[in-house]
Amino acid sequence: MDYETLMTVQGYAKFFLILIVFILFYSYAFSIYRRDKRGERDFEKYSKLVHDDSSVSSPLEERKSEQEIGNKEK
Repeated sequence: MDYETLMTVQGYAKFFLILIVFILFYSYAFSIYRRDKRGERDFEKYSKLVHDDSSVSSPLEERKSEQEIGNKEK
């Protein structure tokens, strides 16, 4: 393989790698936006956690009990 062909293959590989990363990033951002609009999760609470990170602050979400977790595994 000569140098020019190697550089061409490298260029295409970089392009497709950047394209895949771009698609993954925007699909993740869209899923966050969609979950926020549906009300599944309130991401504003998580952004406020940065400013209120004391040990006495209340939890953001309630933990699921062991019984609920056991029922899902069956």
